[in-house]
Amino acid sequence: MAKSYIFSSESVGEGHPDKVSDTISDAILDACLAQDRNSRVACETFVKSNVVCVGGEITTKAKFDYEQVIRKAIRDIGYVNDDDVFHADKVFINNYLTAQSPDIAQGVDARKATGKATAEQGAGDQGLMFGYACDETSELMPAPIMYSHRLGRQLTKLRKAGKAKWLRPDAKTQVSVQYVDNRPVKITNVVVSTQHAAEASNKVIRDFITREVIEKSIPKKMLARDTQILINPTGRFVVGGPEGDSGLTGRKIIVDTYGGMGRHGGGAFSGKDPSKVDRSAAYMGRYVAKNIVAAGLATRCEIQFAYAIGYPKPVSVHVDTFGTNTVAEGKIVRAVNKVFQLKPADIVKHLKLLRPIYSLTTNYGHFGKNQKDITWEKTDKIAALQRVIK
Repeated sequence: MAKSYIFSSESVGEGHPDKVSDTISDAILDACLAQDRNSRVACETFVKSNVVCVGGEITTKAKFDYEQVIRKAIRDIGYVNDDDVFHADKVFINNYLTAQSPDIAQGVDARKATGKATAEQGAGDQGLMFGYACDETSELMPAPIMYSHRLGRQLTKLRKAGKAKWLRPDAKTQVSVQYVDNRPVKITNVVVSTQHAAEASNKVIRDFITREVIEKSIPKKMLARDTQILINPTGRFVVGGPEGDSGLTGRKIIVDTYGGMGRHGGGAFSGKDPSKVDRSAAYMGRYVAKNIVAAGLATRCEIQFAYAIGYPKPVSVHVDTFGTNTVAEGKIVRAVNKVFQLKPADIVKHLKLLRPIYSLTTNYGHFGKNQKDITWEKTDKIAALQRVIK
């Protein structure tokens, strides 16, 4: 008997309060790396009403106006309307950033220190990180999260192009996909909730979203006659963004990764420089898993790394192909260890992570994008994997 189930994933727009926080944190990270590639950054942001609070630990030689960076990030999102309580030019900014702990720094720095096992760069913290890939979409990502991201990107594109003056920055999307024998066959439900100006009617909003967002973003073959479409199901979404809800950096980690289809480790991404393996090793995990699937070694792959603070080598590497592997999983693990360098310093070097590229990652997922600067989406290790497997 065929196994049938429905799996759902969500995405959020740039103006969602948690994503506002992520955007500010990554903007500050990029500003540091633009001047000092060795910056150590762990920047957290809290937003509510007309207030922005940034805190955390930053050690950098970069000199810039933090307030200016924060206001530009908010302006680029689109909080510039006269009726916005949270407005780029009017928010109150509180800065609680301090320097990185020297105890943490000595574990990460590539130098000797009393009690440290090696002089190599170590992981910035202990923890576990996951990477995932599957062949459900051209991006080698799970279908529910990719369709949700596509809806959100299209909505933002239309808003910023001025195609609907009533659109506002806060938004959420959600897609439910029916699977039969672990293959996506149709979409059963689409949810789009978008903040809007008070004068916009439900009919105008729903007709526009159906025509210009859903039908332009979702493959027609995936929509069925019984697909349920819910657009602004509460009937009104005027109060949104940080005015309507508080926002925190790192609170949308499932949106950032695989929509729940692949597991997520213990840490968030935004606002962290790549010495933090929470971010860099998760990017490496995606790179490894994507190359495994692209190489035809499996149609679905999840990889886990674990690290100890101050220690360079991962303490474990685990691969799960969920029974879709075309060669033994043990061979895949051995190939991964031969083809990929998994020490933090090697990850940073190979993926070119000491660049101000992180604002590209903040919205609509850190994975599944095809920009040239996002190195962890490359499938340039196919031949090397296949050669080692033989």
